[in-house]
Amino acid sequence: MEMLSSIAAQQYTATRPATAPKPEEGGAGSAFGTLAKDFMQTLQNSENLSQAAMTGGADPHALVQALAQTELAVETAVSVRNKVVEAYQEILRMPV
Repeated sequence: MEMLSSIAAQQYTATRPATAPKPEEGGAGSAFGTLAKDFMQTLQNSENLSQAAMTGGADPHALVQALAQTELAVETAVSVRNKVVEAYQEILRMPV
């Protein structure tokens, strides 16, 4: 019995790399990473512009535009999160 479990463990170890996910160029993970970077860049730009406006080094019109862009980005992120949670809850409701 010990011999069979040892062989099974060796075969599992040998086949594990073949079933491991491989990072793909242009896949969904890469697209999500790009979206997250763009979102963070939008927030960072808005924050930098807000700080510059407080010290008098930025145009108020540019500040309003940056804040509107940030608000839109946050609303989009929240709606995507809500859709993901809704899909997860729907999966949990599926009969097994």
